[in-house]
Amino acid sequence: MKLKIAVLPGDGIGPEIMKQGVAVMDAIAEKFGHEVEYKEALCGAHAIDEVGDPFPEETYQVCKDADAVLFAAVGDPKFDNDPTAKVRPEQGLLAMRKKLGLFANIRPVQTFKCLVHKSPLKAELVEGADFICIRELTGGMYFGEKYQDNDKAYDTNYYTRPEVERILKVGFEYARRRNRHLTVVDKANVLASSRLWRQIAKEMEPQYPDVNVDYMFVDNASMRMIAEPKFFDVMVTENTFGDILTDEGSCISGSMGLLPSASTGESTPVFEPVHGSWPQAKGQNIANPLAQILSVAMMLEYFDLKEEGLLIRRAVDASLDANVRTPEIQVEGGARYGTKEVGEWIVDYIRKA
Repeated sequence: MKLKIAVLPGDGIGPEIMKQGVAVMDAIAEKFGHEVEYKEALCGAHAIDEVGDPFPEETYQVCKDADAVLFAAVGDPKFDNDPTAKVRPEQGLLAMRKKLGLFANIRPVQTFKCLVHKSPLKAELVEGADFICIRELTGGMYFGEKYQDNDKAYDTNYYTRPEVERILKVGFEYARRRNRHLTVVDKANVLASSRLWRQIAKEMEPQYPDVNVDYMFVDNASMRMIAEPKFFDVMVTENTFGDILTDEGSCISGSMGLLPSASTGESTPVFEPVHGSWPQAKGQNIANPLAQILSVAMMLEYFDLKEEGLLIRRAVDASLDANVRTPEIQVEGGARYGTKEVGEWIVDYIRKA
């Protein structure tokens, strides 16, 4: 297969983990006879510094013309600590989602048996947890009308029926492919936008008679994810709730550095780790590259290259079992491995497989 991949390393640890993701992709392409063309582009704080725009038009065209986007992370403290900044790195991420029509964010949450002890939750709660959070990406408060002055501010949580229907359809279909259990998360007891979500979900239920649907307020869902994570199979929710819940879910595994995600919709799909740019670790060779590498696996599986994706997952599992791990998940007394060394070990495993 021939693939054109847009590569967006972004900020902080992004370039370091991206280098390992691309190296793994190259090893897979070599082993399975695929041809991969990469085109790198600016985004985030790096793009602001270079051209004054966190998602410049040239980057958009590179993404639009690609088969997939491999993205790392954006964010920089100099913008976080300046509330007056008119342009921010995260605006580039929102712009990418909006321009590419990426309305569905797919975030798997799973545990690795050898890392259950790293989870902040008890082992008996998290061992075997395996669910998917599906977050609506292009509507809600992040994109609704906004206003701020010295005395008041508001953000509008705006949704339309077509926006809600298309993301619920993704949720129902994922549930149908898994364990046929869908949880719709909202705040329908308070918010009008949530009542619309629940109304539409109820209308769609008869189209999926094989899927067991339950409804949960977001505050209850946040508690249930901690108290009983194995309850969930597929969870679907709106943009703001999804942003919060998916970060909460990522902690179940014991490290945000282990979980990939995909954003899909009308145009080029984007594959990225769920963690941020961790600028404090930039250049220190300590960032965990596994989420970036597993994002490559998700990308290959999106193109129905299942054997290739499975080999990456086997390599990641093998690295963890061999204690080839970055510091935040290494066992006590284990050898020290950096971002580069973990990536090289996985590439070597793939080549020898």
